[in-house]
Amino acid sequence: MRRGRTEKFIIQRIDSGSISRLPDEVVVEEPLEIRLDGNLVGTTMRTPGHDYELAVGFCATENLLEDVAVTGVRYCGEGPAAEYEFNVVTVETGGRAPIPQPRLGNVSSSCGLCGSVALTELAARMTPISEATTFGVQALNRMLEEVQGQQEMFTRTGGLHAAAVFGADGTIELVREDIGRHNAVDKVIGNRFLEEKSDAKQLGLFVTGRASFEMVQKAWTGGFGTLIAVSAPSALAVELAKRAKMTLIGFAREDSMNIYAGEIDQ
Repeated sequence: MRRGRTEKFIIQRIDSGSISRLPDEVVVEEPLEIRLDGNLVGTTMRTPGHDYELAVGFCATENLLEDVAVTGVRYCGEGPAAEYEFNVVTVETGGRAPIPQPRLGNVSSSCGLCGSVALTELAARMTPISEATTFGVQALNRMLEEVQGQQEMFTRTGGLHAAAVFGADGTIELVREDIGRHNAVDKVIGNRFLEEKSDAKQLGLFVTGRASFEMVQKAWTGGFGTLIAVSAPSALAVELAKRAKMTLIGFAREDSMNIYAGEIDQ
């Protein structure tokens, strides 16, 4: 599995009025065409790495699998994968998944499929999350402290979002990074789907950026009872979290955060 890549450029930097030239690392961004049983789903701009997880996670969070098991994931194209620069992935179910309707144009890696599912329609087909773990302040503060040190590519480039799964004591279990915040979440959910993990109610999901409607949708689809974001939620995200019976936290900083839905322990 390929990892995230960077390229180096010589840049000019202005610091305290002085100009200097120095090398700088910039994250690579490339298109990934996602297929389901060979049928085109869409194309998203992403940071190369964990592509299988991204493809499976996207299909899962967009309800394209409809509870059908994934039998395989592979790079594909009209020839060897290397000739297509590993930018085409197909998720295989043996033809049991419904044939997807291809998305016209690129799938946005930053704002999701805006307006693709109405809140009432989503709430009608999803089951509210019950008996989810309630996190304590100390655990959340520990997670926020730990997650910064595990964003390797962000530390090098400053240009990536992250999604992280954490346990009841705040310990980080999994981190994925991508230039698109939705892609990072799809990689996390795809990882758990491929490893057949079903304990999301006992875990929390952390995301950089804001908590949009689509981020709550993906967290709900992934089974997480708690979503914590660095930035603000939208009003629609708060309403959806309440319908899902999720805990939604925004503006998360160590020792400071806002609880918009659900609750935490003192």
